Amino acid sequence: MPAVRAAALALAALLSATAARAGAPPPEPSDYREDQYRAPTPATLAGARVIGADEAEALWRQGTLFIDVMPRPPRPAQLPPGTIWRDPPHESIPNAHWLANTGFGGLAPETEAYFRSALERLTGGDRARPMVFFCLRHCWMSWNAAKRALALGYTRVIWFPDGTDGWSDAALPLERLQPEK
Repeated sequence: MPAVRAAALALAALLSATAARAGAPPPEPSDYREDQYRAPTPATLAGARVIGADEAEALWRQGTLFIDVMPRPPRPAQLPPGTIWRDPPHESIPNAHWLANTGFGGLAPETEAYFRSALERLTGGDRARPMVFFCLRHCWMSWNAAKRALALGYTRVIWFPDGTDGWSDAALPLERLQPEK
């Protein structure tokens, strides 16, 4: 039996590598993505609705809640002490709420609490309120954040995998956002 299992694992690895080379989206993992966040994402997210730019625009025009989870850029390590650091501007979907750094696979307890309380505040406690999660195209952060919202009991989670890249490609407006407090 160990030989059969080894052969099956080898075949699965070969099929996965072939699919990746053919441009097929990767399969949906069972847990959060922990590394290589800028890589092709799955076509699905169990429990969530996946949308493209046309549907995202329609939902935006209806006033649906949009959640941007793009990470905040870190202060460059090589800056001399005392140098004033200002984050570069962050362009996003107008009226979106930027919950910076909430799309990593593993969150510090403080960041997890920030995410939980922000969603509670933004939805008014309504776990059935539709929310669109996004970041950039080929970015696992929005997939992780949407999965995390599902785990928190939100039932109308929508994932926009093309994010601001797809939004911009559709010639839709962007605006500068500041992270939510």
